[in-house]
Amino acid sequence: MLTSVDERLRQARRLYEQAVFGGDDDPLASADRELDAVEADLAVARGRLMHVRFLFRRDADPASPREDPGELALFERAARLYQAAGDVRGEAEALFWIGCFHQVVRRDNATAGPVLARSLELASQAGDKVTMSEALRHQGIEAHAAGQMDAARQRLEESTQLRREIGLLAGVAANLIGLAYIAAAQERLDDALALLDEATSIAQANGAARIARSAEQAREEFGGAAG
Repeated sequence: MLTSVDERLRQARRLYEQAVFGGDDDPLASADRELDAVEADLAVARGRLMHVRFLFRRDADPASPREDPGELALFERAARLYQAAGDVRGEAEALFWIGCFHQVVRRDNATAGPVLARSLELASQAGDKVTMSEALRHQGIEAHAAGQMDAARQRLEESTQLRREIGLLAGVAANLIGLAYIAAAQERLDDALALLDEATSIAQANGAARIARSAEQAREEFGGAAG
């Protein structure tokens, strides 16, 4: 079971009280580790917000979206703190975001690839299906960019299966759009349109308006290609 931020803070306070009232500084190192974990959790949370703001800027200006200079530093700080604490699940998540930053923000798959692979390895060890699904999705994006359509399809299908298992249905819809682009690239237009139909249905049912718009944009692209 994951430890909440509130629980970590309460434990740090208990350890402080042991030290200040007991006159023994041994609990302080444990208190530092609890607070390091809180700092790492907060860094990932803030970095995620910066990332989605980047996505909104990219939606508004696809040609030249601005990166936030603080985003990568937050994820890297979190990865170091989680690693020092021996938190494999946390380190996997932070590494995913580092890889995602390089791939999505800087369009640098060469840098992103090894980081995403390590994230997937650690997330698999920790049994963290959320991070596994994210890493697999972005490995699929990497393979797609490299023209490796079969590998891209496999990775996205693996990610989609995990997302269905954990109930991340908006994420399923996003993956289906990616699979539709792969189907179109493989000249399987009927499959592509069927995938978009399913993506739209899931997105609308789950309040994922941005994903529904992406599905409609893809449908227009495929219709233009067919014409």
